[in-house]
This record gives sequence, C-alpha cells and structure tokens, in this order.
Amino acid sequence: MFMRTVTSADGTPISFDKFGEGPPLILIEGALNDLATTLPVGALLSSRFTVFAYDRRGRGASGDVQPYSVDREIEDLDAVLAETGSPPYVFGNCSGGALVLEAAARGREFEALALYEPPYSLPADRTLPPRYSSRLAALIGEDRRGEALELFMKGCADLSDEDVAQVRGSPIWPSLELLAPTLVYDDALLGDCSLPVERLSTVRTPTLVIDGGDSLTWTRNGVQALVDVLPNGRRHTLPGHDHVLVPDAVAPILADYFTGALAPNG
Repeated sequence: MFMRTVTSADGTPISFDKFGEGPPLILIEGALNDLATTLPVGALLSSRFTVFAYDRRGRGASGDVQPYSVDREIEDLDAVLAETGSPPYVFGNCSGGALVLEAAARGREFEALALYEPPYSLPADRTLPPRYSSRLAALIGEDRRGEALELFMKGCADLSDEDVAQVRGSPIWPSLELLAPTLVYDDALLGDCSLPVERLSTVRTPTLVIDGGDSLTWTRNGVQALVDVLPNGRRHTLPGHDHVLVPDAVAPILADYFTGALAPNG
C-alpha cells in the first residue's frame, strides 16, 4: 500500500490508498476518524476487492480548502469515484454512511452500499443540546478544541462525564483534537440528525445497514427507521457489539453481502 492523491473540484488534495484485487470497494470513515479506522477493514477484504480507502477533507493527509460545504465533500468523493473505473461497492462508517447516502440521493451510481450505524435518530429518542451547531462552530472558531470535543461527546454521542474524562486522559486525545474541526463538517452534513426521509426514499441502491446489538436505543431505532425509508434497505445486527467498529466482525459481513451470500439474521 502507498498513498495516492486526487484533486477535488475546488483544488483540495484528497489522499487515498489503493490495494487488493477484484471489483472496486470504497471505504469512508466516520466522525473523528481518518482512514486508519477503515484500513483494517480493507486489509481483510483485499483478497476479494480492490480497496480505495481515503481521508475525507480535513483529516489525515487530505487537504482542507475553505469554505466547507457538503457539496464540496461530495465532489471529494467524486474524485475518488473517478479512479474506480466502474460503479463501486461502498462501506460507510457512522457519518461516512450519511455522506454516501447523500451522494446516492444526488444521483451518484454505486453497485451496493453497506453502512455501520449512520447517526440518524428519531425526535422521540434524542434531541441535540440547545444551540449545538452554533456552540460547536464558536468553539472551533476560537480553537477551543478540547471543549468542542466534549460538547460533541456528551451532547451528540451521549457519552457520560466519566467516559469523556477517560478519553481525555487517554493517549488518543491529541489525535482527536487534530480532527476536532471536522466535527463542524459532520454537523453540516447531519444537521439535527433527523432522517431526511424525502431524499433518502429516492435511493434505490441496495443498502445494508449494520448495527450492534448492544448499541444505544436511539442508534438502533434510527437504523430501523433508515431501513424502513430505503426502498432496497436491509438490516443486519451484530450481537454483543456497540457503535465501535470491529473490523474482524464487520469485514466478513461486507464480503458476504457484496457477493450475495449474506443470510438474514432477523
């Protein structure tokens, strides 16, 4: 594997790895992740697919030309799509799943999609804190990244004070602070995290939505609501798992789904 670069429509360099052999498969990371999160999934699938794992703008080795917009981020995906040669399979983790759904709703062609817990929620299950978007933007604008991370973790990801303190004291905190400005980008993509029913009901691409059996109730209800909206949606639950992506558990499901061998699990 070695890093390659494509240039998005606004001039942003988008960095990606390409490896493996077989039909194309694009991997899209989620909130507070770079491609280090999806590369282990790609490694497990590289004997069956040509894997394209890219850093979304503002993450890892990719650039970050301003101003951000969801349109620009879909153009980043377009630049990677141009490298695949044919409509690819796509796996989107967390907000990466919301991104590829938005691209599909805007007419991009994919062979099939698989998503791991896109963070949609029902109003009865969860609401974001008051003025979440403006507060997040202000904190990032003032370079108060640690406070922005805490706002996201408590107000959006539903972590407890104890959980946040544990993460803040861990070795990964500095890398999370580097990625903190992209929380504003995911906020622009997801808004209040409600399902964009009208747009997603037009996505006819076969789509598998995966969730963990031990994930939060709002996450699991959101997954089912998404499957109900998608014309060709299907759900697969991983017993004993939560929102944390476990490559060894997810990669076999992706391989079976994309090759037509995945059995229903309820």
